[in-house]
Amino acid sequence: MEVNASASQVPVTVLTGFLGAGKTTLLNRILTEQHGHKIAVIENEFGPEGIDSELLVSDPGEQIVEMNNGCICCTVRGDLVRILNELRTKRQAGQIAFERVIIETTGMANPGPVTQTFFMDDTVSSYYLLDAVITVVDAKHGHDTLDQQPEAQNQVGFADRILMSKVDLVSSAEAQSLKDRLVHMNPRAPIKHVNFGDVPIKDVLDLRGFNLNAILEIDPEFLAGEHPDAVREGQHHHDGHDDHSHAHDTKHDHHDGDHHGHQHDDAIKAFVFQSNRAFDPAKLEEYLGALTQVYGQDMLRYKGV
Repeated sequence: MEVNASASQVPVTVLTGFLGAGKTTLLNRILTEQHGHKIAVIENEFGPEGIDSELLVSDPGEQIVEMNNGCICCTVRGDLVRILNELRTKRQAGQIAFERVIIETTGMANPGPVTQTFFMDDTVSSYYLLDAVITVVDAKHGHDTLDQQPEAQNQVGFADRILMSKVDLVSSAEAQSLKDRLVHMNPRAPIKHVNFGDVPIKDVLDLRGFNLNAILEIDPEFLAGEHPDAVREGQHHHDGHDDHSHAHDTKHDHHDGDHHGHQHDDAIKAFVFQSNRAFDPAKLEEYLGALTQVYGQDMLRYKGV
């Protein structure tokens, strides 16, 4: 199956990587670097409250569209199509201006269904061109993450380019060990080191790196209507990810703060606390320290704004 790239199509970069790998840091750099591109961003947050969009620096040249309460690749896949078409309509009407799209997936996402969207939906495939899947891998925790999280293996398997972050936190031998593993998992993806998102824009945009024919040679059923995809280490093919569920736990008031729970599957949950009061820095540091001591092994990450 040949994929013909039209000069009129809007290129799309899918930015993926497991929780805490540095996707938002990289995206923030892309949005602030003086590269002259007008970028529309579709950002996906795992959990009911958007946080990353508040960390991003944006200007009138970029439009940030945030989708909450589910992964792009799972329950809100239909919303991805809707938002892409909404961006197209507004662009054609002259309401917004952008030259390319970046989709930052949640760290819990398998990028397979996202890539399928650009070939299985006619309205999307006629207007947008999937340029590349960029995967950020945390050198410090990469081995553990790949051992424990199937989604991380999916992300590596679908990558057209892999960026290794936090290399300064590991020895050269540890970095090489992880690189060897990544090459074994996905030999076609070039691997580059990145420090705090500092990577030349040419290494991220306009790669024309996604090769559908290569995927179809590995898995001829990749574009089947209900084809479940996943990529497992050592076997670059696709099998189920559709069993992940999305449901809200209870929301209640606690003084003047709000708690939100969000379930991605039976083992992974997100918890958000909001308050209008200023935190006492010393008490907050003490609390977070105690939290990580007790639950550190079970926590994927925590962050705040």
